Amino acid sequence: MTQVQQIVRDAAQRGLNLQLTLRALLAAFVLGTLAFLPPADAAELSWWVAGGYLVAVAGLTLWLRRGDRIALTWGWLGLYVDLIALLTLTQIAGWSADQSWTSYVLQFGFFLIPVLAATQLRWGVCAGVVIPTVLLYAAEGLLTRDANEVEPIPSIVLRVVALAGVGLAAVWLSRIQRSRVASIQALVDDRTRLLTELMTATDSAHRAMAENLHDGALQYVLAARMDLEDARDGAPDEAARSFDRLDDALTQTAKLLRSTVSELHPAVLEQSGLALAVGQLAGTAAERGGLTVSVESAGWPDEARTDQDQLLFGVARELISNVVRHAHASRMAIGLELADGVAELTVSDDGIGFTPGTAARKLSEGHIGVDSQRVKVEAAGGRFSVDSPAAGGATVRVQVPVRAAGTG
Repeated sequence: MTQVQQIVRDAAQRGLNLQLTLRALLAAFVLGTLAFLPPADAAELSWWVAGGYLVAVAGLTLWLRRGDRIALTWGWLGLYVDLIALLTLTQIAGWSADQSWTSYVLQFGFFLIPVLAATQLRWGVCAGVVIPTVLLYAAEGLLTRDANEVEPIPSIVLRVVALAGVGLAAVWLSRIQRSRVASIQALVDDRTRLLTELMTATDSAHRAMAENLHDGALQYVLAARMDLEDARDGAPDEAARSFDRLDDALTQTAKLLRSTVSELHPAVLEQSGLALAVGQLAGTAAERGGLTVSVESAGWPDEARTDQDQLLFGVARELISNVVRHAHASRMAIGLELADGVAELTVSDDGIGFTPGTAARKLSEGHIGVDSQRVKVEAAGGRFSVDSPAAGGATVRVQVPVRAAGTG
């Protein structure tokens, strides 16, 4: 059983436990009514019905406390036992309603049935109990109307409306419970993905670093070695050209190594701010991906430092890398803005687009980078949205509430 399934099961079991407690209260109410306000007619029959109900309550309790799958799935059917028993007793007591208060008092038990049904996580099941309860309560009121000294129709209608209101609240509460369980399920799924990312982050970072070093710096170093051999063995004119190529190769090597180090530990983020750090990421992406990249950061003050700079830098790095590797884009635009305590990062491209189907496929293949960034943003109280029109391209917008760095 997965953790999510266990959460749903535990929530359902807690609902059943509450239902058992309320059912015991209803049974005590029925017995108390018959003991202190016995019906004038058919008292013995009423006790027989009440006894059968007690046996049914005991059986339901033993069954539902087992907590197996069948009990959790079909335990709600016991609510109809409560309804039938209460309706039967009310009808029997109604034969002598003009001589005793039994029927009148038992009618209040109907208001406990919707509360019992509200313990279900399935609002459709709750409604399936509430609706017949209200209808039968209305029918019972009409059938015992004459015995109650001809109760006025408006009185019956008002009582039914009150019960219907309780029933509506019960159904609504059941839906709220279900939505909360669904939210917990989503949080657990997100946490699982984050844990998966943490377990694979180091390996992924090592692979990316190895690819960057192999495809970039190492190739320049090998070329520099060949140029050095040419300079040593060649003519003076050829040696001069070899040394020029050697100088260019070493310059590019240093540049690539500096870029790799900057991505691993962006010291510029602390020294010069987020805008410049993202600008360096954009420059690296333009070189590696052959993209035309523009950065608009006029809305981000150079001196601004926030408590979410590291998060925004990580999100920008992942989004930019995703465009370079997967979008097949020729242009990318990056925007940064800080206003009214909210930081906004946008990354747009003219590539193949980003659809929910694409996201699901990437996630199933183990590419969890973008999805994990979404979880981090939402955990920080922010919003992560993707707009990808059918014509192609995509725009990712990230908004995060921020405070000035160093403030509480």
